[in-house]
Amino acid sequence: MKNSILQLFPLEYRLLWQQTAQRQEYIQEIRLRAGQPVILHMGGREVFLTGDGRTTEDCRGAYRMEGGTLEQIFQHICHYSPYAFEEELKQGFLTVEGGHRVGVAGQAVLEPDGSVRTLKNITFLNIRIAHQIKGAADGVLPRIYSSGRLKNTLIISPPGCGKTTLLRDLIRQISDGNAFGRGMTVGVVDERSELGGSFMGRPQNDMGMRTDVLDGCPKAVGMLMLLRSMAPEVIAIDELGGMEELDALRRAANCGCRILATAHGENLEEVQCRFGVDRDFWDSFFGLYLVLCRKDGKCVVKQALEGREAFA
Repeated sequence: MKNSILQLFPLEYRLLWQQTAQRQEYIQEIRLRAGQPVILHMGGREVFLTGDGRTTEDCRGAYRMEGGTLEQIFQHICHYSPYAFEEELKQGFLTVEGGHRVGVAGQAVLEPDGSVRTLKNITFLNIRIAHQIKGAADGVLPRIYSSGRLKNTLIISPPGCGKTTLLRDLIRQISDGNAFGRGMTVGVVDERSELGGSFMGRPQNDMGMRTDVLDGCPKAVGMLMLLRSMAPEVIAIDELGGMEELDALRRAANCGCRILATAHGENLEEVQCRFGVDRDFWDSFFGLYLVLCRKDGKCVVKQALEGREAFA
């Protein structure tokens, strides 16, 4: 299987994970904790791995991850050289071939100034399975264009409602061109490797033929780097986090770039309150707000609001 999660486990453990790998398309996360049951998040529900590789909803029949086994898995993921991954480890995650992301936790090793140098004694792993859903943006494409011109768009969503999946497919379709607009050069600042799922600098997800990805770089810094070096027509970022990033987006817009961004929140009012920016700023900057939610177990667009109607 392409990008199979079996590659994440040493050979001697792959038989245990064979059935899980066969259902990879339905799995969101695999939680490994030393001394605790192995938990799989599948289709919005939680199940436990058994000792023969099946799943159960009863934790009493679950396979418990031994600390030594977890350490072997971690070493395998790091190609038996965790020191080569110190930069990634101090961020708390590794991105592996296939675009899968492995969150790590254990004991922090600090610098004299109190910043994190790296992590050691890793006893918790969260394997987030990469899924690219091509066509996820089909339903919103007609809304984000006006007479062939792309609107500056902010996607607002609570966690787990598909904002990153939607943004990823928008980037791909805008880059390649679609029925509503020509192909455009897109610059993506992928600070946590969630959009491109880059491995050794190369995106594992299809980001489109005209897309340039700056992986692992802080968003505010990366946007200005792309503006100077790659001449993007569109700037895209996931999880807008602070005023420094808003200011960088505004500079990009003033240079003529179109903007695609996402933010955590239930609605625009919640996002506005968190940033403390008045309505005139939002109204002058973004032309479209897509508000996502989960309905009947599916991620859907709850609202698509334009300009001032977003604050009505």
